[in-house]
Amino acid sequence: MTPLHLRAGAPLRLALALGDPNGIGPEIALKALAALPPSERDRITVFGPADVLVRAAATVGQHELLGVLRVREAGALPADAAVPGTVHPAAGASAVASATAALHACQAGEFDAVIACPHHETAIHQAGIAFSGYPSLVAKVTGVADGEVFMLLIGAGLRIVHVTLHESVRSALDRLTPELVVRAVRAGARACRMLGIEEPSIAAFGINPHASEGGLFGPEDAAIVEPALARLRDEGQPIDGPFGADVVLARRSHDLYVAMLHDQGHIPIKLLAPHAASALSIGADVLLSSVGHGSAMDIAGRGIADPTALLRTIALLSGVRQVQGPTA
Repeated sequence: MTPLHLRAGAPLRLALALGDPNGIGPEIALKALAALPPSERDRITVFGPADVLVRAAATVGQHELLGVLRVREAGALPADAAVPGTVHPAAGASAVASATAALHACQAGEFDAVIACPHHETAIHQAGIAFSGYPSLVAKVTGVADGEVFMLLIGAGLRIVHVTLHESVRSALDRLTPELVVRAVRAGARACRMLGIEEPSIAAFGINPHASEGGLFGPEDAAIVEPALARLRDEGQPIDGPFGADVVLARRSHDLYVAMLHDQGHIPIKLLAPHAASALSIGADVLLSSVGHGSAMDIAGRGIADPTALLRTIALLSGVRQVQGPTA
C-alpha cells in the first residue's frame, strides 16, 4: 500500500472537482463554498470549466462568490454540450478531466486531498472512457492496479469498504479472491486510523445469504472470505465474520464493515443517509472523496440541490491525518 503524504499539523488544502458539469455538481459546490467561513474557503481550489461556474452562480444567486473563489480551469465544455440535466459525452469527459487535473495537482504537492462532485457514468462511457467509479480513476492516475484502490462509504454512523464496486455480480464473483479481500480490509483499517479510530473493530459480510449457511447456499464464502479473514487474523488484524450482512448490520457494533458486492454496502448507507454520505477512494498515495449521491440530472439547473453531503465531505477530510500503514 502506497503511503499518503499529508502535511502534519496543517489544515488540509483541498482540490474540488466539479464532476459532471451538466449535473448538480457546480451548484452544490457553490452552495457549499458560500456556507463556509472565508478561512475554510481559502484552502479550497475549484477545478472545472469557469463558464459552467458562471452559469451555476446565476442559478444559485452567488455572483459575488465568484470574485473570491480560487478557480483552476479544467475540463472545458463546448457551449452546445452545456445543457443542465442533459447526459452528454462531452460532459462526461469534462468530469474525468477536472478530477484528473485535481489528482495530478495533488500528486505534485499543491494539495493534500481531492473532493470530486458527482459524475454520471453513462456520460463518461459515452465519451469512450473506461471508468467504474472514482476509485478506478484514482488507480489509473496514480499508476496502481485497480485492485489496490477501494471505496469506503461513510454515512449515518456506518463505514463500509467495498471489495468490488461498479460491475455486474457475475464479474464481481469472478474477480473476488482472498487476496482482494485482504487488500480491501487493510485499506479500510488504515483509513479508519486516518479518521482517528486507532484500533477499529471490523466485521466482514459474506458473499451469499447467511454467509453461505455452512455451504448450504454455495461454496464461495468458504473458498474466498474465510481464508482471507484467517490470513488477516494471522497477521494480527482482528476481524469478525463472515456474517450475513443483514444480521451484523442490525447490531451496529463495529467501526468498519467489509462489503463483498456493491449493493451490500450502498443500500444501507443510501437508506440511512440518502443525501449526507461521503465516499472515499482509499489505497493510493492520493486521497479522493466524493459525495454519496449522484448527479441528479432531474433537478440540475434549478438551483434546489442540497449541498449537505458535500459540506459533510469537506468536514470529514478536514479531520484526516497521516498514519503509517502496511506496505503490501
